[in-house]
Amino acid sequence: MAIKTNDLNARLFGKADKRRATTVAEVQSAVKDKAAVIELAVAGETTVAFELVKVSAAEIGTKTQVFAQNAREQAFLNEHALADILSTLKDRGQQYPAVGRWMDDDRIEVLDGSRRRMACLLANQDFLIYVAKGINSHHAKFLSDVANAHKPLSLYERGKEMQALLAGGKVADQKALARYCQCSEALVSGALKAASLPMELLMAYPSVGELGRPTIVKLHKLYSSLDDAQQKAFVTALSQQDKPVWQSVDAQGITRITREVTSHIEQLSEQVRPKAPAESKPQTVELVRGQATYVRDGDKLQLKLSQLSDQQADDILAYLADYLK
Repeated sequence: MAIKTNDLNARLFGKADKRRATTVAEVQSAVKDKAAVIELAVAGETTVAFELVKVSAAEIGTKTQVFAQNAREQAFLNEHALADILSTLKDRGQQYPAVGRWMDDDRIEVLDGSRRRMACLLANQDFLIYVAKGINSHHAKFLSDVANAHKPLSLYERGKEMQALLAGGKVADQKALARYCQCSEALVSGALKAASLPMELLMAYPSVGELGRPTIVKLHKLYSSLDDAQQKAFVTALSQQDKPVWQSVDAQGITRITREVTSHIEQLSEQVRPKAPAESKPQTVELVRGQATYVRDGDKLQLKLSQLSDQQADDILAYLADYLK
């Protein structure tokens, strides 16, 4: 369950570095000052010493990896999704170090700070991270979950967590999910709809975290309206493009780009639907040259007569009236 931002450091940092800080404010100061060593009380159970490590920009990709159980989908982290931290990072470097643990192969697993890690990669900046040994999987998951309070998860990411709760039997249904996650049933429904969408569709957008429930519901309805073969063709068409749809849009700003991408998605869905055969227009048949023609359309018959005398017209109408009784 998400932890409120104002509780984050109090939960994450138990006590500080060699300066023997005893308050949350002193711990925050130690982190901001990038103290060489700091002590964290993980989940309020174990106090671990973390050492500050600088990973060069060129080695971030090879020397670090993100915790596999991190709820944040790494594929969604691009310059738009990280816009809130990229500009500051480019100008002043990384202000707050991430948190991680040493792996057996001497690589670093990032528990708190996957967004900062990707931002450093995109901005070609060194990556600062506090790293410790001996952090078990339970404590690693705690640190990762607490970290996600910094930036709310997208509906897709929340939906994936909810799917896991349902699959694991932790909750029975959507109503129980809403109680467990302390949110509305409408949000649960939207999150589960988002989690059911293919990654290729979501990655067409510049920032999945900015997709609200109305857009998610529209996309889910659109995708669900396709049969299996059409869905496969739709996903294939998206994955075969040279670059994500949002990169091909000639627009500025997340809102405008998102709107343009949705329009493109709607057009693409229509392209994979088989076109209904054009209905042939009923043909006019000449019955008596220059005098009588008719058009047969299903159970309808349109008869057109010309050059009739009054007597002929009366006789024909009388015959039809008698025949159709």
